Amino acid sequence: MEMRAEEDIEIGEDITPPLFPLSFSLNDSFLSSHCSSCFSPLSSPAFPSLSPHAPLYCSAACSAAYSCIPSSSAESLLPPSSPHSSDLRTALRFLLHLPRPCPHLHRFNNGLLTNYHKLSSSPEFATQIRQGAIAMAGARKLRNRDSALNKSDGVLLEEAVLSLVLTNAVEVQDEAGRSLGIAVYDPNFSWINHSCSPNACYRFSVSPPNATSFGEDSSSSLRIVPSVSEEDSGVCSCSGYMKGTKGYEYGPKIIVRSIKRIKKGEEVCISYTDLLQPKATRQSDLWLKYQFTCSCRRCTMSPSTYVDHALEEILASNLSSSSSCFDLDHYKDEASKKLSDYVDGTITEFLSVGDPESCCMKLESVLSLGLQIEKLESGDGKSHLNFKFHPFHHIALNAYTTLASAYRIRSSDFLALDPRTDQSQFKAFDMSRISAAYSLLLAGATHHLFCLESSLIVSAANFWKHAGESLLALARNCVWNSLGLPILEQSTILKYKCSNCSLLDIYGAEFLSQAERANFENISSGFLACVRNMAPKIWRFLINGCHYLETIEDPFDFRWLAHVNCDAEQACFITEGSNFEHHAAWYTIERRIHIYKVGIHCLMYGVILAQVCYGQSSHFTTRSESWVTLCKLIRETN
Repeated sequence: MEMRAEEDIEIGEDITPPLFPLSFSLNDSFLSSHCSSCFSPLSSPAFPSLSPHAPLYCSAACSAAYSCIPSSSAESLLPPSSPHSSDLRTALRFLLHLPRPCPHLHRFNNGLLTNYHKLSSSPEFATQIRQGAIAMAGARKLRNRDSALNKSDGVLLEEAVLSLVLTNAVEVQDEAGRSLGIAVYDPNFSWINHSCSPNACYRFSVSPPNATSFGEDSSSSLRIVPSVSEEDSGVCSCSGYMKGTKGYEYGPKIIVRSIKRIKKGEEVCISYTDLLQPKATRQSDLWLKYQFTCSCRRCTMSPSTYVDHALEEILASNLSSSSSCFDLDHYKDEASKKLSDYVDGTITEFLSVGDPESCCMKLESVLSLGLQIEKLESGDGKSHLNFKFHPFHHIALNAYTTLASAYRIRSSDFLALDPRTDQSQFKAFDMSRISAAYSLLLAGATHHLFCLESSLIVSAANFWKHAGESLLALARNCVWNSLGLPILEQSTILKYKCSNCSLLDIYGAEFLSQAERANFENISSGFLACVRNMAPKIWRFLINGCHYLETIEDPFDFRWLAHVNCDAEQACFITEGSNFEHHAAWYTIERRIHIYKVGIHCLMYGVILAQVCYGQSSHFTTRSESWVTLCKLIRETN
C-alpha cells in the first residue's frame, strides 16, 4: 500500500489536513506533567485524579472526552510494572473501536497492516509481543467486558493489535524534540511509505479541543490518495480500505507537508529513521524496528551517494605501499567500531554523569588524534596506521552537537561560580565562543550535505537555528561592554541590505511566498554565498585556543578537505585552568557586528527552512526568544 499525490504539489505545502489519531497514549514519564487527552503541558491539572497513577487533564473538555477510556479499555488494570506500557495502553484503546469478529490478523478492516506474522517470528519482538498480549488479555478479563477471552484463540487478537501498534505508531514530539508518547493514525498517514530520500515530512499539533495549535490549518484538504498499483503511474483508489475504525476526535493531530516538489501521481514518502545516519545504520534500524529492508533510490545507488560516503568516511594516514585495499578496509572497519564506541561511551557518560569538562577533553582528543591500529607487515614487521573521523562522519556530527552543549554548560558553570569577577566572565565568554563555533560548524557541515540531499532539510533547519541563537547570544555578551565596545543598535544593523542574499527582504513579509518557495534553491545559494563571505571575519576569533577547531579552515567552504592531513599532532585543549590572552586586536566593534550579522543570517535561514518543513506559524519558527526580538525589530525598521 502507498499514498500518491492527487495533484501537483509545490515545496513547503500541507498535503493533509490535521489528522486525528485512531489510538494514542502518553509515555509513563509524562503522565504527571501533560494532559492525557490532548498532550498539552499542564501548569497545574484542572481535573486531577485521586489515584497517583491515573490520567490528568488540562480542561473539562479533555476530561469529558477522555475520562471513560482508561476504565473502558481496561488499561487501568494493567500490572503497574508492565514494560512498554504506552504501547499496551495504545493497543487496548485501539481494541475499543475494533469491530467483531476480525476475519484475519494480517490487516484490520481500517486498512492498517499488523505485520503480526513477521514480528511474532522475530527474536527481537516475539517475547515483547507475547508478554504484552498476556498482560492485555489479563486486564481485559479482569474488566470482564469481552466474553471471547476464554475461547480457543488465546491472546492472538491482543498479539495482532500490539503488532499493529509497533508497526504503525509514531512518536509524538513537542517543540523541544522530546517524545511525549505514541499515536496510531489512519491509512491517510499510516500508508505513507518510508524513503531515505523522502519528499515529505510531518509535524504534530498538540492543543486542547476546539483550539488551533501553531502551524495548523483545519481548512486544508487531503491532497493524497491511496494506491495499490506500482505499475500504474496514475492514481488508483482503494476507498474500501478507508472505511472502518473511526477513532477519536481529540488527541495529538498530525499534518504531512511537502519538502520537495511532488508531481501528480508520484508516491509521497516520509522518513522512519534518522537521515543523517549512513546506509548500513539506517538499514539496521529499519529492520530492527519494522522488519523491512529499504530499497529507495538513495539506498540502492551504486556506488553509494557522496552523502552516505561522507557520513561513514574514516581518514587514514601512515599508509605503506604494501597496504592493499582489502587490508585497509579491514583496519578501517576495526578503527571505525573502536572510535564509534569510544565517542558513544563518552556522550553516554556525559549525559548520565554530567561532567562537561571531561567530555570536552575526551571528544576533542579523539577528533584530533584519532586512533592508532597496529598493523602486521611481512617478515613479522609492525607499523601503526592512524585513523580518525572525517569532519562529516555521522559520529563526528554527534560529537559537535554534544560539544556545543558541553561548552555552553561550562560557560554557565563559570558564571555560577563567581559572576562578579572579570576572570570568570572571560572564561565563561571563551566557553560560549567555542560552543558557538561548534554550532556553526555543525550547521555548515549539515548544509554541505543538505545541498546534495535535499531531504536533510529538517536537520539543516534545526542546526542553522541553533547556530544563529548561539552567535546572537555571544554578540550580546557583557564582556564586550566591559572592554568598552558597546554594540550598535540592532535596528541599525537590520537596516543594511546584503548584496549576496535576500533574507532580510524576505522577512519583511515574515514568510515565504509561493514564488519564493519556487525560487528556494536560488535563495539558498545566495544565503550561502553571503555567509561564506562573512565567515572569515569571525571564524578565527571563535576557534582561538581550541586545537580541533583550529584544524577546520572554513566552516562553510570545505574545499580544503582535499588537502587534509590525518597525521596525529600534539593536542592542546581548553581546561578549567587555561588562561587566554585577550588581545585588544581580537575585540573590535566590527567583529562584534559581524558576529551579529552572521547570527541574524543563520537564524533567519533556519526559520526559512523550518517554514518549508512545518509552516509559517509553527512552534519552531515562533518560540525562539531571539527570533521574537528580531521579528519585532524587522517590523519596526521596514
